[in-house]
Amino acid sequence: MRTFKFLIFLLLISPVSFSQDDGSLQCAEAKIRYFGRLSQNPRSRLAYPGDDNVDVIYYRLNLSLTYTTKYLIGDVLVNLKAKSNLTSCFLDLNSVLKVDSVKVAGKKVNFAHANNRLNITLSKTLAAGQIVSLNIFYQGLPATTGLGSFSFGLINQKKSQAMWSLSEPYGSPDWFPSKDNPADKADSSDVWITAPSYFVSVSNGTLQSVVTNPNNTKTYRWKNRYPISPYLISVACSNYTQYKNYYKYNATDSMLVSHFVQPDNLTAANKKNLDQTVTMLKVFSEKFGAYPFLKEKYGHAECGFGGGMEHQTCTSIGSYGQSLIAHELAHQWFGNKITCQTWEHIWLNEGFATYGEAIWQEYLGGKKAYNAFIQAQMVRAKNATGSIFVRNASNSDEIFNSNRTYAKGSIVLHMLRGIVGDEKFFQILRTYVSSKFAYANATTKDFQSVAEAVMGQKLDYFFNEWIYGEGFPTYSFGWTYQQKPNNVYRINLRVKQSTRTTEPSFFTMPIPFQIKTSVKDSTAIVFNNQAEQYFNIDVKGKPITITLDAQNWILKTLNSTPLTLITAIDELPNTAIVFNNQAEQYFNIDVKGKQETITLDAQNWILKTLNSTPPITTIDELPNSSYFKVYPNPATENVTVEFKLKLPAKVNLKMMNLEGQTVCVLTNELFPVGMHTIKTTLTSIPEGVYIIVLEQQGEVLVQKLVIK
Repeated sequence: MRTFKFLIFLLLISPVSFSQDDGSLQCAEAKIRYFGRLSQNPRSRLAYPGDDNVDVIYYRLNLSLTYTTKYLIGDVLVNLKAKSNLTSCFLDLNSVLKVDSVKVAGKKVNFAHANNRLNITLSKTLAAGQIVSLNIFYQGLPATTGLGSFSFGLINQKKSQAMWSLSEPYGSPDWFPSKDNPADKADSSDVWITAPSYFVSVSNGTLQSVVTNPNNTKTYRWKNRYPISPYLISVACSNYTQYKNYYKYNATDSMLVSHFVQPDNLTAANKKNLDQTVTMLKVFSEKFGAYPFLKEKYGHAECGFGGGMEHQTCTSIGSYGQSLIAHELAHQWFGNKITCQTWEHIWLNEGFATYGEAIWQEYLGGKKAYNAFIQAQMVRAKNATGSIFVRNASNSDEIFNSNRTYAKGSIVLHMLRGIVGDEKFFQILRTYVSSKFAYANATTKDFQSVAEAVMGQKLDYFFNEWIYGEGFPTYSFGWTYQQKPNNVYRINLRVKQSTRTTEPSFFTMPIPFQIKTSVKDSTAIVFNNQAEQYFNIDVKGKPITITLDAQNWILKTLNSTPLTLITAIDELPNTAIVFNNQAEQYFNIDVKGKQETITLDAQNWILKTLNSTPPITTIDELPNSSYFKVYPNPATENVTVEFKLKLPAKVNLKMMNLEGQTVCVLTNELFPVGMHTIKTTLTSIPEGVYIIVLEQQGEVLVQKLVIK
């Protein structure tokens, strides 16, 4: 029902026809539904990242499945390499499964199986770098029957028997011994499935053989020769019909695209959508680089859940909408070829796959369809809470939060595309896919490093705020203009933003403004790195309208009330005004907080040039430097002026208005060395902005005073 309502919304916001599904939403809902139990029962197996003393390099799963009794008998071979000298190691395996024996080099060894860990005593000490082969013989009813990581269920409106796995994020140990860590990729894997002859059994890679056994069972042997994370190893079994296509990736070579579909569901409509897989492979290969598993296959196996799961080379799927197909296919690059290092960085899988849906919509319907898809994701992203970086990876609801991990994750990529432009953006994706992280793992910092290398500039401000921060900005702006010679107009622009969070308190972003003048339309980009900021933009022709982010590149809301523009120097916030009436002069200014930057006439009120010579940086460099303070400020009835002299001097202390007229003289006499305090009442002085001027021995110090 949630998906149906969402589709109505998409149809309302755009006349573009969508593909009858929302892939990211279905993907998220399926994974949350299947693993939501973890939030109630995190269990000790979540002591991730597994045995850090070993590196698994190969899995061979030899599984015998009985549907009627919902039983699994397993003989799993695990080749692992020691990272240090070892006399024992452990694998993750759910304790509801019974381990019959463990063998090393054909000989039984001691083991203990408790708290979802299989602790194995090695027959001899394993030196660092050495490889050992473990055979684990076990059996039982997988722990998540009917709920998740391994299921015996029904598909096709509960008419057809089916068995399938869905191990992401922590489900692999529910049905086979493994190092339950997405960063521990085996170099290769084999899956052998023996089941009643009713079942066609499907897994990763290429089918090596099908053996008909005398006890009315068949054994399907599948071989994968690419690196693979344990959660991407899969099993899918039912009375499938195989529907084949081929992806011709060059003039002489093609790859099998194989769909295993329950016969009643191989309808004309589903075939039409499945046929688009070949076109998607072509589109994504052009955008991201060659399909990562060309030597094997791609395809789908129908299972009994509503969404999809991107098992390597063979997505498990519950329906056949094009957006869902596109989402799971994009995972083959982003999630499978490059896998997130930890679940905290899951947006590198799911945000990228959701953006794959946007690429597919752009292919089908151009920018109009792309923009409609992005707008729908932005609506969801604005409902996200917390950071895209997952703070609590023991809770699957947090990992697979559709608003945050999927929708907002995809919008981060959309915004990055807006910042760097189409050419650089797709160059970043292709470089990332072919980088040292290919067939391995990556973190957000790793992707950022690739983006920065391609761009040749730092992007800390972008990733720190959008991935590790929360929320989004609300912008307000206002503008006026002044005419200059040759039909040039200077736009005075004021931009202000607010957020609902302190992390960040404001977003640093390049903001595009579309400017319509009497001569032409143009776009000016300002780099907004303050909560409130002022910019000058020169344009040809009289300005008519100005629009902030007309192309919707930034996740934001806009305040419909325009800001009033500051038209005089004394209206500027966070600005100190000094009264400069000498060729060389020194001033003291007290501020709250550590000084970061000081800019002379940032709003360009004065006709001037600026010398680039470095400024004086310490008070000790000032000739006869003096301490000068005015408080309280703003003041009401009384004001106190403090100053300190290093040498005896005659001090002329006075209050002036902004027109340079003396309002009153506070003192004009000789003072000795040391600290001095002058207090005066303000009851006879009107409200307004004034300047307190201290003159002594040719030095003039100035402080701004506001009287309320």
